[in-house]
Amino acid sequence: MGHPLELFRYCPVCGSQHFVINNFKSKKCEDCGFTYYANPCAATAAFILNDRNELLVVRRAKEPAKGTLDLPGGFVDMYETAEEGMRREIKEETNMDIGEMEYLFSSPNVYQYSGLGVHTMDMDYLIRVSSNVTVHADDDAAECMWIPLQDVHPEDFGLTSIRNAVIRFLDEYKETVI
Repeated sequence: MGHPLELFRYCPVCGSQHFVINNFKSKKCEDCGFTYYANPCAATAAFILNDRNELLVVRRAKEPAKGTLDLPGGFVDMYETAEEGMRREIKEETNMDIGEMEYLFSSPNVYQYSGLGVHTMDMDYLIRVSSNVTVHADDDAAECMWIPLQDVHPEDFGLTSIRNAVIRFLDEYKETVI
C-alpha cells in the first residue's frame, strides 16, 4: 500500500505542486511551509447483546463488503463524541435508541472507500438491551438479525477490522457476557 497522501498532489493552502512527503504521516509544501498530517478518522462499532445472549448484526447494503455481516456502527462526524456517533449510527442503521454503553477496545484499520485507503481508529462498545427491543434495518443496513453468541462466526463478517474485533470480543469477553 502506498503513502496515505499519495493522491493529494497540491497544497491545500496555496495550491503549489511542491507538496511532498514529509514523513510517514504528513506532506509538506515546499513553497508556503504548510504541513498536513494524515491522522486516522474516528469510527465505531457496537456489540449489542440482548438478555438471551444474542448479538445484533446487520447485513451490509453497500460496498465495501456488500451482503456480508457487520456490526452497527460507522464514522464519527465532526463535532460529535465517539459515544454520540455510536448512538447516531445505531439509530440510523437499526432505528433503535440505546442507553448505556461500555467501551471495550480500539484498533487501527484501513477502510477502502472509492479506491482510497482511509485510515481509521475503530472504537468498539458493548451495549446491553432487552430481548423485546424492536429493530428495523435502514441506511447502510439491508437487514438486522439476532444471532446467538455461540453461533457467531467471525468469517461471516466482510470487513477485516470488524472480523478482527469479533474474534477479539469472543476471545476476551465471551465468558463475561454469558
